[in-house]
Amino acid sequence: MRLPITPSASLRGKRAIVTGAGRGIGLACSAALAAAGAAVTLVARSIGEIEQAAAAIRATGTPAEAAVLDVSDLAAVSAFFAERPAFDVLVNNAGTNRPKPMQEVEEADYDAVLDINLKASFFVAQAAARRMIAEGLSGSLIHMSSQMGHVGGPNRALYCASKWAIEGMSKSFALDLAPYAIRSNTIAPTFIETPLTRPYFEDAVFKAAVLAKIKLGRIGQVEDLMGPVVFLAGAGSALMTGTSLIVDGGWTAD
Repeated sequence: MRLPITPSASLRGKRAIVTGAGRGIGLACSAALAAAGAAVTLVARSIGEIEQAAAAIRATGTPAEAAVLDVSDLAAVSAFFAERPAFDVLVNNAGTNRPKPMQEVEEADYDAVLDINLKASFFVAQAAARRMIAEGLSGSLIHMSSQMGHVGGPNRALYCASKWAIEGMSKSFALDLAPYAIRSNTIAPTFIETPLTRPYFEDAVFKAAVLAKIKLGRIGQVEDLMGPVVFLAGAGSALMTGTSLIVDGGWTAD
């Protein structure tokens, strides 16, 4: 009897790019893809943290480079991808948040959140996909969404708007790009402890409210997203497109 062969989890020979890669989730995704064998390009607006991270990855024997790019500068995004060979994997991770009640949101808040979380993500993915298509390369687009792209939350009107939009955007990308064997999926985490979110958890009331919703009873850690990003980047998810991996400890199951 010939047994089925489990698809390889290796990303050796693949090129991956991660935006917002200097810390937190982006850094973890970069480390995970590198550990699976991918050559990783770490992108952020400033060089300091991503150069340190790239050096740490190179020290493990895996190629990595740091590249400065402001993903909100669409001309720079277009030029960046046009000047490089196609990437096999994009992790669309750069994002921001301005939590406040909807009645207090100003136009500047709206523009800040939607321009980075949605507009920049759209055109980064477009530029990456165009290069994949031009080179006849199948690939994987992975967009960092949120559980808030599946439910609502107090003081999260802008964030929810951007992440629900990311979910719909990714589904449409999946349909447009399927003829080219390019897949598009999201990862939708719960609250993850990062340098950005850690100060929120110093508020005992807020932390208790979050833990009450996470049925597994703990705040998410960046390591919780490392397996999912490698899975969506590789052969194990070859028939997955237009869907979302919800990594929320049961928040949205309620």
